[in-house]
Amino acid sequence: MLTFVQRAALIILLAGLVNQSFAAPQEDPANGDPLKQLSMAELGNVEVTTASKEPEVVWKTPAAVFVITQDDIRRSGATSIPEVLRLAPGVEVAQVDSDHWSVGIRGFGAVLASKLLVLIDGRSIYAPLFAGVYWQAQATPLEDIERIEVIRGPGGTIWGANAVDGVINIITKNAKDTHGSMVALGGGNVDQGAGTVHYGSGNGRGFNYRVYGLGFVRGADFHPDGTIFDEWRMGQGGFRTDWDRNDRDTFTFQGDIYREGAGEATTYSLYSPPSQVNAYGTAYLTGGNLLGRWKHVQNAGSDFQLQAYFDRTNHFEPEFGETRDTFDVDFLDHLTLPGQQNFLWGLGARVSPSNVKQLVPTIDFLPQRLTDLVYSGFVQDEIAFFNHRLSLTVGTKLEHNNYNGFELQPSGRLLWNRTPRESLWGSVTRAVRTPSRLDTDVELSDFATVTPLPIYLRVNGNPQFQSEELIAYEAGYRRLVTPHCYVDVALFYNDYNDLYGFQVGAPFLEASPLPVHAVIPLLTSNGIQGNTKGFEVSPDWKPVTGWELRASYSHLEMELENKASSNDPTSVAGYEGSSPRQQVVIQSFVNLPKKLEFDQTYRYVSALPAQTVASYQTMDTRFGWHITPELELSVGGQNLLQPHYAQYGGDPGGPVEVKRSAYAKLVWRFGEK
Repeated sequence: MLTFVQRAALIILLAGLVNQSFAAPQEDPANGDPLKQLSMAELGNVEVTTASKEPEVVWKTPAAVFVITQDDIRRSGATSIPEVLRLAPGVEVAQVDSDHWSVGIRGFGAVLASKLLVLIDGRSIYAPLFAGVYWQAQATPLEDIERIEVIRGPGGTIWGANAVDGVINIITKNAKDTHGSMVALGGGNVDQGAGTVHYGSGNGRGFNYRVYGLGFVRGADFHPDGTIFDEWRMGQGGFRTDWDRNDRDTFTFQGDIYREGAGEATTYSLYSPPSQVNAYGTAYLTGGNLLGRWKHVQNAGSDFQLQAYFDRTNHFEPEFGETRDTFDVDFLDHLTLPGQQNFLWGLGARVSPSNVKQLVPTIDFLPQRLTDLVYSGFVQDEIAFFNHRLSLTVGTKLEHNNYNGFELQPSGRLLWNRTPRESLWGSVTRAVRTPSRLDTDVELSDFATVTPLPIYLRVNGNPQFQSEELIAYEAGYRRLVTPHCYVDVALFYNDYNDLYGFQVGAPFLEASPLPVHAVIPLLTSNGIQGNTKGFEVSPDWKPVTGWELRASYSHLEMELENKASSNDPTSVAGYEGSSPRQQVVIQSFVNLPKKLEFDQTYRYVSALPAQTVASYQTMDTRFGWHITPELELSVGGQNLLQPHYAQYGGDPGGPVEVKRSAYAKLVWRFGEK
């Protein structure tokens, strides 16, 4: 077996051989070069904003960035955002049941992945109570997404805490691009029925708007134990307005409101009688948000923007409930300074009061009412050399939270554009995951056994819990090898400290509540350290006109250990065994005559020992027909290689298995201007 270093060296060697074999003078795309019509060339020229909050082309981005376009989403046949994210290399997506997913980047996969920051149009959907994302509450209409930008690796300098292993920014279309009406209807054996409608228009003087509504019903997956609990229903509506007041000022105002019932299985304990209850019920999630943004261009290369949003979430599961309001304000100033410097600075503040409701006697957060308060400032300077062929980007974020005070998150990035279609980059970054209420305030008792007397494991939050820390070292290479072949390679080494774990205390007896029982205390602690390393390679090739092949291979190694002061018996194995060591994705997109499309996606994912999930391979297909320019029909199948199989563990009852499924969809656009 090759070692990690040998695998990485082999990848770099192959990339260099391909580079030497196919190197040829490149023409300027502006002068009619056929590169201009190819997605490979457009990929390098597409502007991304997640890496620096300001638009920059992929060639000029010193980070492992991947862009999922609207056409990628459409041709994937995906019916949810987590399924779409499988298209990005290094992103680990596993379906837990019909309405829950584990999503991670470069390790630490979990239903609530604490080291991944997810945004929708710049609005954070990271949940501070449990430190993660409720994916079942994210139902942005797929047809209205312009692109999804995925940054693999830390983004704390720009976005602040919790952007540790990656940043996902879901960006919806400008209202001026969605004039007219659209109706999308679909259904199948798992996605039983779904509908989306939107209408957009404008006044012809820079003001444009869009309103939408969606609803769906999703059936349960396969349950080996026969218990069915994960049916899912949701309705959502919203709007977006964009106003180009003049050449300098643009305004955006948008909002959403939703209501859903998501099937849920959970466990909780009782003191009388001493027992553990398997609860099957429905999680009720409601909420809404409003966001406003003003961008003012001062002159060429200089601008500022002010963004504010309000987000309300009501999340009630069978064993707990939470109501949370979030108010967030963010200011960004972009300046072009002498000496080829691209300078950014900004300020931010967030106030997020929450109220937790105790529904069972063995789970609570104390205090039940608490307000999270975060304020921050950041600076970043990009200094260019040799006519912008070499650039150095340095910056830092200073952020204060109400758990452990100030955190500093600096970074340094170096980019070399060897040619207009080739770039190499490297970076060193510090990022942190700040404490959540799960770390500091939780009180949870878990029934273990009744012999010879009732025994409970009791998890207590630690008020002294510190931020988890990452020092990340990254390098990457991207090149348009020929007009028909593009390759992107990224390598990383992540050094973690103070990771979440438990400290096992001395057992004791407790007489209240009756009956008398023994308690084994587990105090949350920063007791784990270690490293992860790996690489991702993602070539894109168009062998003939009308056929495109994309592939990605992701490799991950995790080497974690307890600190000398820690006696945590399970967390290391849980971390290391919940993310795949290897992932392979191969996509084929074929444009057939008569406006037909045939698309296939093959996936291989290695085993997850901690989740009792074996390695698997599967395939999705989609057949599309543009009946008219306004009307599109598609049929697809997902998970076709087996009737059902597990992707992630479940509790209670063991893993739920994802079903083979078929789906048909009709999209009708009319009245567009």
